[in-house]
Amino acid sequence: MSETLPRVGRPRSERARIAVLHAVDDLLVEVGYAAMTMKGIAERAGVGRQTVYRWWSTKAELLFEAAVIDAAGELTTVPHENTVDDLTAYLEAVSQFLSDSPAGAAYRALLGEAQHDPAVAKLLASTDLLGNSARPVLERAIHRDDIPTETTVDHAIAQLVGPLFFQIISGYHCRGDTPRDLADAFLKGMQQPPSS
Repeated sequence: MSETLPRVGRPRSERARIAVLHAVDDLLVEVGYAAMTMKGIAERAGVGRQTVYRWWSTKAELLFEAAVIDAAGELTTVPHENTVDDLTAYLEAVSQFLSDSPAGAAYRALLGEAQHDPAVAKLLASTDLLGNSARPVLERAIHRDDIPTETTVDHAIAQLVGPLFFQIISGYHCRGDTPRDLADAFLKGMQQPPSS
């Protein structure tokens, strides 16, 4: 018979956790990352500051958890019968996420903060938010033989997401490529033999 060890500390209240995650999304949109404070987040969520600090050490950690949770739903697309439609739907979801979603705004804010805060950079590196969502789409393309099987998924992720990510993050729309254009260009590039 195994003994169950008692849990240390107070259990996490799911209702309070959800309230805090919603509060951080709302405050990011209303006041921006720089003006957001743990005290303000706690007040908006209707919980004590110690409750917030019990679960998250920094506002970056809290914001990143909210972004990861929301991105999991927002970046998941329904599989399509052909690869170009599959890739297009995924790139449309990425575009929507990075351009219009509160979770995407959180991710963009953290990307900016990571440029001068090593702790935030390390936090972002802990979970490949875009890569994790692109992986199943690209694995379907490889399974259909629309991408060479010797292609590594990580390389394909960078090739697929990179151009759209650059356009949105930099604000530089070089040719105004649509997600469909980018999906077509990606497939064409993947199917060409490497130059020697």
